Amino acid sequence: MPIQRRLPKFGFTSMKSLGFQEVRLSELSKVDGEIVDILSLKSAGILKKDVKSTKIVLSGSISKAVTVKGIPVTKGARAAIEAAGGKVEE
Repeated sequence: MPIQRRLPKFGFTSMKSLGFQEVRLSELSKVDGEIVDILSLKSAGILKKDVKSTKIVLSGSISKAVTVKGIPVTKGARAAIEAAGGKVEE
């Protein structure tokens, strides 16, 4: 029997995707304080403890002014954060 029939079928899991998680814009309101970084997202319970990198995407709305430090932000999320009176520092 050929080897491709003997081996089980399974997909590929990238090691990079295991340490990455997206954050919605509406979840930023759960963070206490005005500065949002990876540590504050983990302490608020938004990110898992083993997450190494993240990105903020435009999903929902934000009403309070926050300062995002060290986290990549999409164009739409950046516009929404700045419209609410916040700023993005990379």
